[in-house]
Amino acid sequence: MAFLKSVLDLFLHLDKQLDIVIQTYGVWTYGLVFLILFLETGLVVTPILPGDSLLFAAGMFAARGSLDLGVLIGLLLVAAIAGDAVNYAIGFHLGPRALRADGRFLKKAYLEKTQAFYQRYGAKTIVLARFVPIVRTFAPFLAGVGKMRYRRFAIYNVVGALLWVLTCTLVGFFFGNIPLVKDNFTLVILGIVLVSVSPALWHVFLDRTRQRGARQNPN
Repeated sequence: MAFLKSVLDLFLHLDKQLDIVIQTYGVWTYGLVFLILFLETGLVVTPILPGDSLLFAAGMFAARGSLDLGVLIGLLLVAAIAGDAVNYAIGFHLGPRALRADGRFLKKAYLEKTQAFYQRYGAKTIVLARFVPIVRTFAPFLAGVGKMRYRRFAIYNVVGALLWVLTCTLVGFFFGNIPLVKDNFTLVILGIVLVSVSPALWHVFLDRTRQRGARQNPN
């Protein structure tokens, strides 16, 4: 419980936490940001690490001059691409055995949610999932389990990373220091999450509506 509370505090007050890290560790902040993003995209056991919010906050501090925007974006792109590549490799080597697992973090519910995305969007899921928490972590893993051709996966991986990192970081860079945004950081982060998960929620709503209709009208 204490761990979840710490993660939630990090997530909702990432601006304050990142400010402390920058003041304390200086240039090593780049390494920490790289590691968090790599783990969030690269390991299915760490889907709750901040992704969108970290990119937004990092862009915000780059606008203040605390971080170099060019170096930041370069490192974040490498972390996002490498993370998905590692996740794909893990899924590829574990194979179907992974789908029978249901541990503390590798839950079937997460896998099924991501599989639903694949059924709806196909290989484009690799790109679209970048903007959806949890699905973002499991999409490359399932691509590996499903033995997607790596060349095809790599193209979607790079395109998705470019769109995700540039969008979230530059939005933070250009809008993060507007007083209204800066003074309501927690609400902005919750808004980003809501926008990110809304497609998945809408998809679930439509599926349940169709299933309910099918039960009521079996013929």
